[in-house]
Amino acid sequence: REGKDNPAASANLLSKVFFCWLNPLFRLGYKRRLEEDDMFKVLPEDASDRLGEELQGYWDREVQQAAKDLRSPELGKVLVRCFWRPYSLIGGYMLVEETIKMVQPVLLGQIIRFFESYDSSSRAGADEAYMYAAGISLSTLVLTVLHHLYFYHVQRVGMKIRVALCHMIYRKALCLNSRAFAQTTTGQIVNLLSNDVNRFDEVTLYLHFLWISPLQIATIIILLLYVIGPSCLAGMSVLFVLMPVQTVFGRLFSTLRAQTAVLTDDRIRTMNEVISGIRVIKMYGWEKPLALLVNEVRRKEISKILKSSYLRGLNMASFFVASKIIIFITVCVYVLMGNELSAGTVFMAICLYGAVRLTITLFFPFAIEKLSESLISIGRIKTFLLLDEVDPQHQELPVAEKKDCMVKIQDLTCYWDMATPTLQNVSLTVKSEQLVAVIGPVGAGKSSLLSAILGELSRAAGVVKVKGELTYTSQQPWIFPGTIRSNILFGKPLNPLKYSRVLKACALKRDVELLPGGDLTVVGDRGANLSGGQKARVSLARAVYQDADIYLLDDPLSAVDAEVGRHLFEQCICGLLKRKPRILVTHQLQYLKAADEIVVLKEVCICLCVWGGFFRLPSFFLVVARVTWWHGGPTLSCRALDWTLPLCLRRRRAKRRSRTPGPSPCFTVTMTTQHLLCRPFHPPSTLCSMEENPRQWFIAFVLQDWWLAHWASEQKRTNVTEHFNSSVPQQLDLDLYLGVYAGLTASSVLFGFLRCLLFFNVLVNSAENLHDRMFDAILRTPVQFFDINPIGRILNRFSKDIGYLDSLLPWTFVDFIQQTATLVHKRLGLPNATLLPRQPSLTKAYREEAHAPSATKKGMFATQFEVFLQVIGVIAVAAVIIPWILLPVAPLLAVFLYLRRYFLQTSRDIKRLESTTRSPVFSHLSSTLLGLSTIRAFKAQQSFQQMFDEYQDIHSEAWFLFLTTSRWLAVRLDGICSVFVMATAFACLYFRDELDPGSVGLTLSYAMTLNGMFQWGVRQSAEVENMMTSVERVVEYAELESEAPWETDVQPPHDWPMRGCITFDRVNFSYGTSEPLVLKNLTVVFKPREKVL
Repeated sequence: REGKDNPAASANLLSKVFFCWLNPLFRLGYKRRLEEDDMFKVLPEDASDRLGEELQGYWDREVQQAAKDLRSPELGKVLVRCFWRPYSLIGGYMLVEETIKMVQPVLLGQIIRFFESYDSSSRAGADEAYMYAAGISLSTLVLTVLHHLYFYHVQRVGMKIRVALCHMIYRKALCLNSRAFAQTTTGQIVNLLSNDVNRFDEVTLYLHFLWISPLQIATIIILLLYVIGPSCLAGMSVLFVLMPVQTVFGRLFSTLRAQTAVLTDDRIRTMNEVISGIRVIKMYGWEKPLALLVNEVRRKEISKILKSSYLRGLNMASFFVASKIIIFITVCVYVLMGNELSAGTVFMAICLYGAVRLTITLFFPFAIEKLSESLISIGRIKTFLLLDEVDPQHQELPVAEKKDCMVKIQDLTCYWDMATPTLQNVSLTVKSEQLVAVIGPVGAGKSSLLSAILGELSRAAGVVKVKGELTYTSQQPWIFPGTIRSNILFGKPLNPLKYSRVLKACALKRDVELLPGGDLTVVGDRGANLSGGQKARVSLARAVYQDADIYLLDDPLSAVDAEVGRHLFEQCICGLLKRKPRILVTHQLQYLKAADEIVVLKEVCICLCVWGGFFRLPSFFLVVARVTWWHGGPTLSCRALDWTLPLCLRRRRAKRRSRTPGPSPCFTVTMTTQHLLCRPFHPPSTLCSMEENPRQWFIAFVLQDWWLAHWASEQKRTNVTEHFNSSVPQQLDLDLYLGVYAGLTASSVLFGFLRCLLFFNVLVNSAENLHDRMFDAILRTPVQFFDINPIGRILNRFSKDIGYLDSLLPWTFVDFIQQTATLVHKRLGLPNATLLPRQPSLTKAYREEAHAPSATKKGMFATQFEVFLQVIGVIAVAAVIIPWILLPVAPLLAVFLYLRRYFLQTSRDIKRLESTTRSPVFSHLSSTLLGLSTIRAFKAQQSFQQMFDEYQDIHSEAWFLFLTTSRWLAVRLDGICSVFVMATAFACLYFRDELDPGSVGLTLSYAMTLNGMFQWGVRQSAEVENMMTSVERVVEYAELESEAPWETDVQPPHDWPMRGCITFDRVNFSYGTSEPLVLKNLTVVFKPREKVL
């Protein structure tokens, strides 16, 4: 794919700081839907092959050194050695940013002190106050730039670590031997690529807080001692108590994460087996037992996820209620020590606590939590990387020595399972130009013999010598997604004459001519668009075209009929390949007379080896009789050639083969999506509590602040009264004020914890129900669905999308609500809008209306309204105190609303592209594991590794845009907030004659709080909307077309069936509603005890 050059590589400094190089992409995304061709090429330093090779080199050296030191290799150390330099340099951004955060409260305090000592008749200190206001404005702007540069760079480091590890995992999967596959599963490998490596995208965000937190805490304590004295230690003690508590939470979360990962592996492994064998499952009617099996694993997994979600909820709630507890403890101690409340002191202390609160109660615990998760993932990945690898057995010969190729086996004992040998004391020699036929009963070890020659089978004893290049056709033909030509060429250059001979020898010419695209027709995953015979012939043609030295043919004639089999044997095996050594495993005994040698396997050893072929042993007919008895008769097919099929069937197949399974459709998140996520799976009482609990928490939150402000006002009024009437001492009732304040604080804490736990409970249980609905729909959908959708695409819904629903979406959803609440409470009691409004039941008409464009706008209205209230609350406070502030606010609000709408037009497409470009990575992995023995036999590991790297690079292109477009929006939203902070600061000084210190402190502290929190809340609302795409993708599969019911109302008689009979009565049949009829008005009866050919 030819992508566009990445403008980030050539952008100037200003463009890189403010991400202006993305402006053309946003203009394009606003005009039309973005496609893969609109993405920028991955930067050279982010390329998968470059990152993977670099990390692989460090890992190889660590493995060698560990072997010398007699210890286990440490993958964590390898990651540190490879990526420490760029990640350490990024810490400089963090250090400067946190320093500025600690300076801002000091500047705020100086402005409030100016107002406390302000004399309207004098300009003393005004110029200095303007300097402090300029300092606040400039520091806010610098914070905006540094904050987003830091997160952009650490996210890129996380992406590099993930990409490099995926490269290593795939490379290792290409090398695993049989013992290794006994210790792992496809599901586990998919889970490593879909979940475990994603932990490094998260841990890099917070890891620097492990060292910055102690420095920041020490500095904040010194400043608080200067501002409010020893009473600050009481508030800091709350933070210090939270740290070990959250550390314990992190360890418990790590334990639960490890347990969850094992269960997720089991579920994905089981799902992979179900999808791979769906035809057999449906033929045998095994849907219900398998549903019970998967649901039991899922139930155990959800149990662990729910516990970890409760821990995460407690962790998040502790962060948001910590501010209330800290201020409450500090105020109580401060007042009980005989001090009087002062607006300036209170606001400066609140800002200082706010600067350190994020670090101690959010970022530091997140660093511990994510580090714990990453260590678990590192251990799982390391275990996989240390699994045993295959030992290559063959070598490529010079052209002059091609005639000397051979295979020699002496006293070979091999096993798939250590307890049971598969081959025992086997000796065999295959020389140049020989055809050796291997026959025997099912399970005798015929395929295992070929696997042993390939080096796929673990060898316990004996010697296998291979001189020459091997090629191999597997018993189950393997077709990878691509064109028929690419499947045959398999990386070799096209030689038209040779290619034509191969097609003719493998009886493919006629099939290719019938296809509308010829040999350029794209076939789906596992060759879903081809018949079994066609897949076998394509697999054989692939081997023949390679022109290898030695051919291992594992029963290539079993999937074709007698006439085609004879053609393949005469024109291909004994024709084009007659000069090659060939080992043919077969059940077709009629071809044994052409063999130079015949090997008969029985019970894991050679029971008879006939040198000289069929006619050298007069009693060979006895052997044939025995083999026939073992098999229950020779296998003879009565099907005709594929090109003799009825014309309508050929047209149907040609139409299906020309299809290319496309990406998922573009999803638009609607109110219906939110409804599907939560409402259908919970009783009205739960949902009512879910909506009412935030309102209760907001009321307690607002009343606590209001009561503290009321207390300070009464204290000031009391002081003024006492000053003018010194003969009458005035005293506030501290018991009353402290009692009410304590009650409101306790209510805030209680409702805060209940809210988090309730939201996590509802969302995780909803994820469980959506998974069950999707799995049930998958079991009931027609088989045609699996023919046109690759395994990787289906597994992506059950791994990545369900992973989002289980973990990331609940966290992001709750975090968005939390961020909204933090600022909405400043609206001074305005009613709250819930993100999940009451909706009617999902009737068909309502569902259709909900997916209309008008409903799309309504669907996210609640979310947009929540975020909009964040701005309204802060602006309302500022406008009440300084009405003139509304003049610059109007254009700023217009810019904000336009930016969010402008951003969402592009971000939805980028999120969709990120999801669709991720699926080919998993599809390629699944396809590779299915054909691993073929890939290794053809020495195609490097080309498949390159394809995997290309798929990763395409996904990295989408992921890079996902990261940078989020920063593009965030830096502009924070820029708007910075302008608002600057306008507020200078407006306070300009109208200084009309303002008191408390109003100034309230206004500026609220405005400074808006910076950072506002853009995070807006981005989280957009992220919730983007993550709802995963809900839409799951819902899409949950609503797949269903087969007829498994059970009907009409029950057969109790003694049914008495005998077997199949009756077709005027049957018309097609493979799809839009497909032509294959059977037309068919009437036939298959009676009991009849054999029909």
